[in-house]
Amino acid sequence: MGVKASLFTILGAMGAAFIGLWARSSRGPAWPTGYTTFVGVVTDFFDTLGIGSFATTTSLYKLRGAVPDRLIPGTLNVGHTLPTLAQAFIYVAIVRVETTTLVSMIAAAVAGAWLGAGAVAQWPTRPIRIGLGVALLAAAGLLFAQQLRLLPPGGEMLGLTGARLAIAVAGNFALGVLMTLGIGLYAPCMILVSALGMSVAAAFPIMMGSCAFLMPVAGARFISKGAYASAAALGLTLGGIPAVLVAAWVVRSLPLHALRWLVIVVVLTTAATMLRAAAREADEPSRSHGGLPR
Repeated sequence: MGVKASLFTILGAMGAAFIGLWARSSRGPAWPTGYTTFVGVVTDFFDTLGIGSFATTTSLYKLRGAVPDRLIPGTLNVGHTLPTLAQAFIYVAIVRVETTTLVSMIAAAVAGAWLGAGAVAQWPTRPIRIGLGVALLAAAGLLFAQQLRLLPPGGEMLGLTGARLAIAVAGNFALGVLMTLGIGLYAPCMILVSALGMSVAAAFPIMMGSCAFLMPVAGARFISKGAYASAAALGLTLGGIPAVLVAAWVVRSLPLHALRWLVIVVVLTTAATMLRAAAREADEPSRSHGGLPR
């Protein structure tokens, strides 16, 4: 069995195990609203085109107050897992990349996600708001840099060796940790491999394969701790899987440059909302006790 066939087999097994765990943990039917399903359609459609889904999903949730802030990281990781598996099957199959680089970076991201999810699932609301706010600012900054072509354009290599491979593995481990906080892996992973001289196209199976392997792991930890909104996560899944298939096989051209500017505005607005909420929460104890000594 070839390496790609082995990856597909493992992905299929992980997806089945994830579905089983999610079903067993469910405490009765929790159906998504039309809005949370719509969020899955929109975010996973553009996720398949490389824009990313975490920042946009967070922004759309905040727009309608669809998910409590404390549960957003878990909801993102649980709900986007199966659509991301679909993306990985498609891009690993059709895009060429050297297998040692692909497998090493995927394994590093999974290890980072396992460590990160265990910590984030136990955080109280205020640190999560701060973390999400900072994550959204970072995502907006990366998108802005892409728009102005300030990032490395990439090379022609399909794989890495030696020190470059070590840097890529360490970087993807860190991105796996940050993924559990709600910082999307796609844009920073694309920047990482481009800076190391790889083809931008080769980033797609790496970043989507990394997320496909790490998200069931991170999602399982959030599920086990009950740190997610089950109905909203189901909406992401039900809306996201068909959107992935449409984006991958039907759509050939979209005004992505203009869409990224819109995403930047939305993400910055949501980041400001998160950080203001965290600041208000910090002020509440002092107001309730007549203020802090000066």
